[in-house]
Amino acid sequence: MSFTQLNPTLPLTVEGKGKGYAIAVIDYGEEHSLIWVTVMDETGEIWCAPNPKVRVQSNWTLGRMPGAQVRPDA
Repeated sequence: MSFTQLNPTLPLTVEGKGKGYAIAVIDYGEEHSLIWVTVMDETGEIWCAPNPKVRVQSNWTLGRMPGAQVRPDA
């Protein structure tokens, strides 16, 4: 198991919870999803969300537009 504090934090959206900032990642190994430790913007709650429920927020400068689909050949 490894625990990695993120510096800088990453703006994420957690499915069913909203937008927030990931402050750390927990990796339990190859049989498990990464766990994103995220502070939620609206409530200040801290949630540990599994990787399939987490998406990075859009960033116009980096070309990550809202609702954009990842191309399989990218």
